[in-house]
Amino acid sequence: GHVFCRCAGNKNCESCVMSRIYYTKPSITELEVRYATDAATNGWGDNCYAYIEKFESLFKHHLGVKHAIATSSCTGALHMGLAALGIGPGDEVILADINWIASAAPITYLGATPVFVDILPDTWCIDPRKAEAAITPNTKAIIAVHLYGNLCDMAALFDIGRRYGIPVIEDAAEAIGSVYHGQRAGSMGVFGVFSFHGTKTVTTGEGGMFVTNDSELYEKVVTLSNHGRSRKQKKQFWPEMIGFKYKMSNIQAAIGCAQMERIEELIIRKRQIFGSYQEAFHGLPVKMNPEPSGTINGYWMPSIVVSNEVSFDRQKLLDDFKSNGVDGRVFFWPLSLLELQQTSVIPGRTPVAYSLYERAINLPSYHEITCSDIERVCGLVALHVGNIPPEKKI
Repeated sequence: GHVFCRCAGNKNCESCVMSRIYYTKPSITELEVRYATDAATNGWGDNCYAYIEKFESLFKHHLGVKHAIATSSCTGALHMGLAALGIGPGDEVILADINWIASAAPITYLGATPVFVDILPDTWCIDPRKAEAAITPNTKAIIAVHLYGNLCDMAALFDIGRRYGIPVIEDAAEAIGSVYHGQRAGSMGVFGVFSFHGTKTVTTGEGGMFVTNDSELYEKVVTLSNHGRSRKQKKQFWPEMIGFKYKMSNIQAAIGCAQMERIEELIIRKRQIFGSYQEAFHGLPVKMNPEPSGTINGYWMPSIVVSNEVSFDRQKLLDDFKSNGVDGRVFFWPLSLLELQQTSVIPGRTPVAYSLYERAINLPSYHEITCSDIERVCGLVALHVGNIPPEKKI
């Protein structure tokens, strides 16, 4: 049996402080510290872009794409990409209803309308059939968000895009390490965007990346990213359009360079952690992140969806987590539930999304999590979703 702290979340409890299991935190080693220190010491003047350029080069090589632009956030990368496609007032962009708001917000920045459609029950990603049904003459793009590392059905989405002449964009913020039939997540769409937030598999603290194989689109985003100043413009401080300021700092990029040197190790560890959870939950009425044939899941955020056949109270589990020093994350809410903006979503239009989110949670998965930590998490989950079969006791 397991002994859990019963202090009910007392902040002064040393046992809780010592044994807290974080849902996520970055893997930072001496290499990241050394590179960041070098950037802070020497990365000025002629060297002020050195680590940024190196980070972009390492990332596009890893991804197998022609172009990469380091940004201050994934949100900024998506904003600039949508702007470069000419999306604006009156336009519609289709995406899944269950996502973080960052995937939808840039659409609204440009005066366009997010159109939320339902998700697939197995991958929790956009349902291609629902996406196609939502297309109107105003539809200007489909955003495929690879939720929690799970891959969208890209073949079906690209088929829709070709038939209707609509670009498919990849939001791969959570999908570093995921591979779709030999192609890395984020490398397939008209453009892809990534996040290096402190919670992600690869981090720069805050930060993102825009990637594309379209050289013309790349030049547009490069210009937009420099306050509208073209690289070909000879006049100093002469913008040709109103642009943006979403640049990553050299110090952040230095950390990113170190992370890229360790990227395979970071991805492998995420997959090991997921495997430990998967083994422990065998026989329980829960479904986890899928890995369909021909794909590799980077498993950024191991998650469970509890079967409808089981009585389950998500808040009670999260409360129990908190009482025992374990961080838990709710599944993303359906964005249409938030009522933050005008969309074309009709109540009840996304039944799968609404049936799933209250029965799902994200599990702790930072790189340094231990086997005993995972056992502790799984023991708590088992108390709320059913008994662990005797042969699978942890």
